Amino acid sequence: MVRALIIGSAAAGFSLLLGALFVMALERLNLRKAISTEGPESHHAKAGTPTLGGLLILATVLAVTVPTNLVDRFSILLPLGVMGGVGAIGVADDMMTLQGRARLGGHERVVLIGKTLALIAIGLTAGLILYFGMEIESLNVPHFGQYQMGGAYVAIATLVVWSTTSAAAVTDGLDGLLGGVMALAFAAYGVIAFLQEQSFLALFCFTVVGAILGFLWYNAHPARVFMGDAGALPLGAALATVALMTGWWLLLPLIGIVLVAEALSVGAQVGSFQLTGRRVLRMAPLHHHCELIGWSEPQVVLRFWLVGTVGALLGIALALTD
Repeated sequence: MVRALIIGSAAAGFSLLLGALFVMALERLNLRKAISTEGPESHHAKAGTPTLGGLLILATVLAVTVPTNLVDRFSILLPLGVMGGVGAIGVADDMMTLQGRARLGGHERVVLIGKTLALIAIGLTAGLILYFGMEIESLNVPHFGQYQMGGAYVAIATLVVWSTTSAAAVTDGLDGLLGGVMALAFAAYGVIAFLQEQSFLALFCFTVVGAILGFLWYNAHPARVFMGDAGALPLGAALATVALMTGWWLLLPLIGIVLVAEALSVGAQVGSFQLTGRRVLRMAPLHHHCELIGWSEPQVVLRFWLVGTVGALLGIALALTD
């Protein structure tokens, strides 16, 4: 655990130092976010903020993991590979939301379907590797022990990866929000992995935590850089993969309680409007609703972090009851 914490701290320092140059590069390349007019009016002033900041997190995780956590630990190639594959999807998505880029016209649905299918394909690949390559097929239930899922595990793993990735994308909407929530979730699974004596997985989790912390220095309100789907999607997919590798994926909705609340808020809003013509929230996702009822952006972020902290602590506590 000491080694994981030290390397995680080093990852934070690396991300912090690299971040200054990275943000300058994004500015010079004019990779700036176009803000949707459908969001809160207070967000319109953010137009032109550099995006693709998630690449800083990915670069840090790769640079730290390769020399410290791959020797005789090739299972780490799975979450690392998932991050890379999903990160490529995120970069492609972010490139379509830059200022000055042509709009997609009526092709948004085609792009959404394509992205969804790509995420499902990566989730399926991860599930197959876990089941056939790593012989992982377990479900850990607090108080009741471990159960083997058999071939159904592949379908479950695919769903877990896709749903967690989608929820992360929905949550990324305020300065520092997703970064803090993800840092808490990865830290929780890092502790759980350590308790299982999966030191390599714990090290990976705290490397991700460190990379996120360095990024948050520049993403704190008012953000100098946005994470974008280049960070949100791979973080969600990697978190799901880590949860599956520990067998404690049943705790993911609790440890990632903010992700769940955000995703459910969108589902409730869309479902209510289609069925009744009425909206249950002033605006979805939930963080926008909170802004519109009078919470400032820093208040929303901090309060969601607090909820995420409680979820992470409860998740660790339940894992200890195995």
